[in-house]
Amino acid sequence: MITERTIMQHTEKQAGVLSDLQKGYSVFEYLYRDAANYKAWGEILLSGVPSQNDIAILRASLEADTYFVAEQVGIPAVYQELWDLSGGPTNDDHALHEFVSLRVASEEEIKSMSLFGDLSDLLKTFQGVTKWNHSLSPNFDTCYWP
Repeated sequence: MITERTIMQHTEKQAGVLSDLQKGYSVFEYLYRDAANYKAWGEILLSGVPSQNDIAILRASLEADTYFVAEQVGIPAVYQELWDLSGGPTNDDHALHEFVSLRVASEEEIKSMSLFGDLSDLLKTFQGVTKWNHSLSPNFDTCYWP
């Protein structure tokens, strides 16, 4: 039997889910592409909804509007996936990951991904980089640096 109490509990439960989704989340998508063009993709879930200005700020912080050293900004490096296929680092490896997109997260992503952090904190971290330090990557020793 459906009671008024049951309806109230269901409504409160729905309101809790809606409020979490309404807070807004974003997905930072990136990849690692070695010199042979093999790719490994990564994405992290962030609280906060990105604006066009946020994307512009992020791009201005990147090397050539695209590249970053994952270890320098605390983002999980994804080259391990390629290492698993090649038996470890190769001469094709280097230190840089590529920014792909910063977009609003889908409801499915919000439900399935673990929260990595806050968008505004990540943007501040990127803005704090004055020079990308390639030597922070374990690939630094395996590649040619002029």
